[in-house]
Amino acid sequence: MAPLRRGQRRRVARSLAPALALAALALAALTGCSQESGGERMTIYSGRSEEFIAPFFESFSAETGIELDIRYGDSAALAAQILEEGKNSPADIFLSQDAGALGAVAEAGILMGLSESILSGVPTNFQSPDRDWVGVTGRVRVLAYSPNRTAELPTSVDELLDSQWRGRIGIAPTNSSFQAFVTAMIQSRGLQATENWLSGLVANKPKLFEKNSQIVEAIDSGNIDLGLVNHYYVWEVSEELGREINVKIAFFAPGDLGNLVNVSGVGILDSSSKQEIAEELVRFLLSSKIQERFVSETHEYSLTNPSLRPTDLPALSEISAPKVDLSELADLRQTQALLIKVGLI
Repeated sequence: MAPLRRGQRRRVARSLAPALALAALALAALTGCSQESGGERMTIYSGRSEEFIAPFFESFSAETGIELDIRYGDSAALAAQILEEGKNSPADIFLSQDAGALGAVAEAGILMGLSESILSGVPTNFQSPDRDWVGVTGRVRVLAYSPNRTAELPTSVDELLDSQWRGRIGIAPTNSSFQAFVTAMIQSRGLQATENWLSGLVANKPKLFEKNSQIVEAIDSGNIDLGLVNHYYVWEVSEELGREINVKIAFFAPGDLGNLVNVSGVGILDSSSKQEIAEELVRFLLSSKIQERFVSETHEYSLTNPSLRPTDLPALSEISAPKVDLSELADLRQTQALLIKVGLI
């Protein structure tokens, strides 16, 4: 039998989830475990899209009997909502697409410290120095391109400002991953230098998209030739279309900001009364079997096992990423204000 594509796997997982959950609850009732977790529920604000993360949430509920109320949305928007709600937020857990949104919530002092048993499994550069959030998967910024229409690739994000790329570049300025990249540039180069770079990019007439996947699709269809995306979107679009696409990925020169390594991550709201089961979910996401699933099903990098990496991509340790403190990517409001100023959002 041919292997299922990602979209097919998702539909199968969702169709089986109710039966799995019922079986898990029945087993819990027989063994007495239902007294510990059965009937419990918690609320998650998820900046990871439903198509990515729902199968993992469904597996958690099926295994534990813990029901999840999930609010999906953009990571930056959900972070802003949590900050507005403050101590009255109904969220127990915030799962973010990137470290910047997590940092914004952590700066407000409304995330609780995580157990050492959780933090010890993840490298310190992929967790908060205040120990109140932790990375779950790794994602790398890359240059997606058409091999048929790009004879020579830029080696730096600064070369994207060259006139030869005018009208040929795709970006997603409202997306959290692009905003995290801009925030990293502000931290590295300063606000004025970043504004100059963005203004130069605007002058080159980039095509604007809502999602990274749309950038990849536009390269494949010939509407643009280059795009700034996270590494796994080329694989995802190919899986969804069920064919090899006319898009490849490349890295910039060593240390260039275009090679930013970011993380999806998770924190627990200190206003939550569900710390025990919230940490149970975090441990679940960091467990070996789920980290293996992230690599095989979402093509992201494992943060707990360096040997687990997407097929045909270098290990995280082999990527010449810029030195960026992920905990300092928190000032989303400054980044968004700058993007508005230059006319990108």
